[in-house]
Amino acid sequence: MLASEPVEPEPDHTGGGKVHGFLHPRPIRRNMESIMTRLLAAGLALIAVPALAETPVLTVLTYDSFTSEWGPGPGVETAFEAVCACDLRFVGGGDGAALLARVQLEGAGSDTDVVLGLDTSLTAAATATGLFAPHGITGPTTLPVAFADQLFLPFDWGWFAFVHDRIKLPVPPTAFAALAASDLKIVIQDPRSSTPGLGLLLWVKAAYGAGAGGIWEGLADNIVTVTPGWSEAYGLFLAGEADMVLSYTTSPAYHLLAESDDTKAAALFDEGHYVQIEVAGKLVSTDQSVLADQFLAFLLSDVVQSSIPQTNWMYPVTLPAGGLPEGFDQYRPEKSLHLAPDAAAAVRDQALAEWQAALTR
Repeated sequence: MLASEPVEPEPDHTGGGKVHGFLHPRPIRRNMESIMTRLLAAGLALIAVPALAETPVLTVLTYDSFTSEWGPGPGVETAFEAVCACDLRFVGGGDGAALLARVQLEGAGSDTDVVLGLDTSLTAAATATGLFAPHGITGPTTLPVAFADQLFLPFDWGWFAFVHDRIKLPVPPTAFAALAASDLKIVIQDPRSSTPGLGLLLWVKAAYGAGAGGIWEGLADNIVTVTPGWSEAYGLFLAGEADMVLSYTTSPAYHLLAESDDTKAAALFDEGHYVQIEVAGKLVSTDQSVLADQFLAFLLSDVVQSSIPQTNWMYPVTLPAGGLPEGFDQYRPEKSLHLAPDAAAAVRDQALAEWQAALTR
């Protein structure tokens, strides 16, 4: 109850209420108190109605390309809002590494409910923050490697690859050593700010182990530049500034389906290709826990998974009812490489040091 009901008059003042022709002051005061109390209660009720009817907001921090007009974000937002009776708000925060840095900086005071776009090269560090809560979702996936994590739910994946123009480069190298021995120019991403850049370090480390430093020494003179993120690197490649660019085996499918351009190809390497698994996680501090759980489950729905191939240009973690688009089976490596999150975290600093040492010589 927002306010107490007015007190009834005392027994000795019930009934009449007039003294010498005037209203008795005690009933008058109590009647006024009753009126004011009811008005106050009604006013508070009117104020409370909009608050109770306010649409809940779910804030999802993700990488910039996910929220772009051509990315998955707009479609996912529309589809989820149609079933959640909520306002889904995507917040762009740079690349995957930048997302983790932001969450670490904001800590338990973050306004974010869900982080979408970390990958398994970062999840060990994310787990160590203690900021993420279990998702409680299980089920089969199309992942080519074993993966299970109580805190982070996979929503898409892909193989890293060097993309080239097959007209300009009809016979690409088929191994890191062959690339290093060539005079081809490549563009890569910075592993300190970009998940593809860090993925390349782990790819070389997974393939060569203790010999990774020697591979980087060989590649140093092939590298034209190192960009902060994927978009800048791919733009330089498309502008003709490099022969090859670090991207994904599915990148040629984009050019084929979106641009009717079949000139782009992915070079398949004998060592195998590193698998990037992108994940989403719920923050412990969220005040929309149920809604966050609903969103995570929705990421695995056919509505979302069927949109991933031609918006995020990655493989979905569950096979859509309509199958995969044309071009997604064109460049499939025979061997998949992947380091579990703890293993990736254990070699990260050494791999980064080998990369830096080679590029600064």
